Amino acid sequence: MARLRKGARISVAAGALATLAACAGGNTPPGPGVNGVPGSINSANASHDVGLILPLTGRNAVIGARMRDAAVLALSSHGSPKLDIHDSNGPGGSLQAVNDAVAHGDAILLGPLTATDTAMVSPVALNAGLPELAFTSDSGNARPGVWVLGLTPEQQVRRMIDAARATGRKTFAAFLPDNALGHATGDGLVRACQDAGLAVPQVVYHSADPQSIVSGLKTLSAIDTRMPATAPVVAPPVADGPSAIDPVAEAPPAAPVSAAPAAPAPAVAVPPPPFDGLVLADTGLALAQVIAELKADHIDASNVQIMGPALWKAFDGKLGALHGAWYAAPDARDRNGYVAQYRAVYHQPPSPVTDLSYDAAALSGALIKQGGVTAQGLTRADGFMGVDGLFRLLPDGHVTRALAIFQIQPGGGARIVVPASREIAVRPS
Repeated sequence: MARLRKGARISVAAGALATLAACAGGNTPPGPGVNGVPGSINSANASHDVGLILPLTGRNAVIGARMRDAAVLALSSHGSPKLDIHDSNGPGGSLQAVNDAVAHGDAILLGPLTATDTAMVSPVALNAGLPELAFTSDSGNARPGVWVLGLTPEQQVRRMIDAARATGRKTFAAFLPDNALGHATGDGLVRACQDAGLAVPQVVYHSADPQSIVSGLKTLSAIDTRMPATAPVVAPPVADGPSAIDPVAEAPPAAPVSAAPAAPAPAVAVPPPPFDGLVLADTGLALAQVIAELKADHIDASNVQIMGPALWKAFDGKLGALHGAWYAAPDARDRNGYVAQYRAVYHQPPSPVTDLSYDAAALSGALIKQGGVTAQGLTRADGFMGVDGLFRLLPDGHVTRALAIFQIQPGGGARIVVPASREIAVRPS
């Protein structure tokens, strides 16, 4: 694998793991540049510059600025290629930004941030033969020459299915919101099961209507057919008393001396649902109702491995009711060195999305130092070790990532139960 870490040397050896880094020299912080942006920008050395398209004005300007700072940090050492930075919200938008990058002669394009902007930028970049590392997490934008660097639902689902199979799970289903995230998750589950030779999973989508959640999960879980039939009610025996033949009894029956309390009815076992792995993708109030319906339909960690999105990591302290459930995400400990470095230069911690721009810039800089950006270099079989762990660019534009499996604890919070791998299997084409 190739390693993206600032401060390490670049080395290339046949059959060996190469180490890629953004710098091979000093560790001086980036200096001020154009319009207050640190580092060197819009260099005349067009043939080796790295194009960067981010929102530097508008509602996402703060995000864009931090991602720009991370890219500058990755290329801050002596001898690194220069950044050619463009504002996707400037005059002409992202389309003008990519045309400017092409005209500048950049060696590679990093960005833009969103799926919408990526869809506009990619055709221009492809037509110009300019490789693009986009920051979106929408895998629909992936294609040869355009790599989607964001953490996609497909990456998360594939990692969890692989881990669940290792524990003996074989039959999967999904209960998902009827939105872009839900459908991306469902599509990812279908592909992961197909690639693993498993049965096609049943996927049910629900709307925001609470009744849709109730009825949809009941259908998926087949709770009506799993509940045991109610035992017939048998009337207790009646002592001799008035009847049509003898309307007046000779004497009322004697009361019992002492009545023993009725024994509680034994708990009735409910069979498990028709799946042993369930993928969810809800958050917020919808997730709260899904959790309640899981309990009502007798679905829990004792019979089903529940799995959810990496989004749960932001509030897993509140998910104790889902204890035993999984989500797949990068191991935060992998980025400790980067966090310290970013904080030392910019006096604030980096947001997770900045990891993408740092890795993309470091990767680009290393390849340019090695002789140039090529498809072979970008799609090297052993991948790259980035801020969030190992990742690999595939020829079709998809990216595979080594993710850890987190398990939610009874009191909330999560711990890693399956560490991130240091090797990534090739995804079937």
